[in-house]
Amino acid sequence: MANRTDPDAKSVHGTNPQNLVEKILRSKIYNTMYWKEHCFALTAEALVDKAVDLHFVGGTYGGQRAPTEFMCLMLKLLQLQPEKEIIVEFIRNEDYKYVRVLGAFYLRLVGRPLEVYQYLEPLYNDYRKVRLREADGSFTLTHMDEVVDQLLNNEYLFDIALPRIPNRVTMERIGQLEPRISVLEDDFDEEALEAEAGNAQAAAAAAALEAEMAIDGDDKARGRSRSPAPEKKKREKWKRSRSRDRHRDKDRTKERDKDRHGEHRGERDRMHDREPRDRERGKERDRDRDRAHDRDKNRDRHRDRDDRKRHRDDEREHGARKEKKKGEDVSVEETNRIRAELGLKPLK
Repeated sequence: MANRTDPDAKSVHGTNPQNLVEKILRSKIYNTMYWKEHCFALTAEALVDKAVDLHFVGGTYGGQRAPTEFMCLMLKLLQLQPEKEIIVEFIRNEDYKYVRVLGAFYLRLVGRPLEVYQYLEPLYNDYRKVRLREADGSFTLTHMDEVVDQLLNNEYLFDIALPRIPNRVTMERIGQLEPRISVLEDDFDEEALEAEAGNAQAAAAAAALEAEMAIDGDDKARGRSRSPAPEKKKREKWKRSRSRDRHRDKDRTKERDKDRHGEHRGERDRMHDREPRDRERGKERDRDRDRAHDRDKNRDRHRDRDDRKRHRDDEREHGARKEKKKGEDVSVEETNRIRAELGLKPLK
């Protein structure tokens, strides 16, 4: 029963007011201890006391995405659907800023576009700091006018999808809203600033012109007319010096090019003379390398021939030893046979 919408509540945007909060978020709110302990059987009048105790705003936070107390009270407002006058008092409350944010957020969810602009745009003049709990659980500071701007322009805030409303320009075009005039417009009147800047420039130009005319009048009165002759002589002298410097630099450049060309030509000659000697040295190194290779091949060939000869001698000596041993065994057997016929003892 505690989680049901008030029977006298009217549908908002064609649905149950509590359906403006996603089902998963509603389920999490219903399971929080704050909802069970502080929001059970809560009335619209008693909800004001709970809103005064708020110290931050936000949607969900932490790994389990636990809902904040601000979201619990928001769902309770949707469930109770208090009178419009109570919500307007929430928004106009200047003593408790979190009560104002709660009322503004509720009106943004259930209000008509004209009401939303009429009651929320004046909050642009509220620059108080507001504590915001981020999704990772940390706290950051924002401002009341920033929250209001997000309510009017964003499509998603505090983990809740905001109902779509027409753009302010569209409502001005159809005549439902008057153009909004900022309270800072007097301080930043661009036309007035441009006019002041233009007047200052005009005054400075006029003062400079008067000073120049005064100087010319003094010169004429004293009979000293301005003569450009000294300046002309200085310019001609400077041009002549510049011409001499350019000719001198050109001559130096030619000399450097000539020296550099001579150095390159001498280097090419030296390289040309060095090439035959390098070729002869290369041929000698190739001949030495070929001779050393031939010596190695002859040495290997003699070594192989000696090894084969040594192997044949070893085989021949081994065969001779085997024949000798075999002959000795035959002679001993023949001697024992003869001794047995004579009745003598065999040889050992």
